[in-house]
Amino acid sequence: MKQPDVQYNARHPAYPVLQNIGKEITQKVKPKAVVVFSGHWEGEPNTVLINKAEHTDLIYDFYGFPPEFYEAQYPNRGDPDLAFKIMNLLDSAGIKSKGVTRGLDHGVWSGFHVVQVSLYMSEDPDKHYRLGQAVSSLRDEGIVIIGAGMSVHNLRDYVLGRDKSDPMPYTVSFDEALREAVEAPPAERQVRMAEAARRPDARQAHPVGSPEVFDLET
Repeated sequence: MKQPDVQYNARHPAYPVLQNIGKEITQKVKPKAVVVFSGHWEGEPNTVLINKAEHTDLIYDFYGFPPEFYEAQYPNRGDPDLAFKIMNLLDSAGIKSKGVTRGLDHGVWSGFHVVQVSLYMSEDPDKHYRLGQAVSSLRDEGIVIIGAGMSVHNLRDYVLGRDKSDPMPYTVSFDEALREAVEAPPAERQVRMAEAARRPDARQAHPVGSPEVFDLET
């Protein structure tokens, strides 16, 4: 299946936006490390998995892309000490986790020290919200926390509508509802995120049921 190639297509309108985000991270934020909750990796129903590997190869877990996507290299080192720290934070919050050794999937390619954490094999938004709460203190140590995923991930509709200039209505309404939930006051945010996950357009946005956008409180 043909997928968007914004990483290599300088003419794509998203290309300069991503460039600016990258410059802000590398030149302004300058994180000591990055913790990524990956929308491409599910753990167990009640246990999240944490990549504790120090040397991480890339996992080319996609298909239908041009050859250069499979030739990409991102020299990267994991951070076992940070991985174990995350496990301790989760344990203190009553969250089960398990350390594993694996490569980096395509949602986590980066030149920074990266520790990848799975989602639950569950669609429960509250469980994923609590993951973000449990590790949020890492931000005070210069560590960036990212929930890697997309607000809309409907490949069938992407293929059907790729030649159309206007987005499908549900993509706009759900993205807006999600933005409002994320920007809500902290005391309201968890409830607002759970409400967003129950919207009819949420199932349209994520027909396979991946909770990839609901994992972080941060």
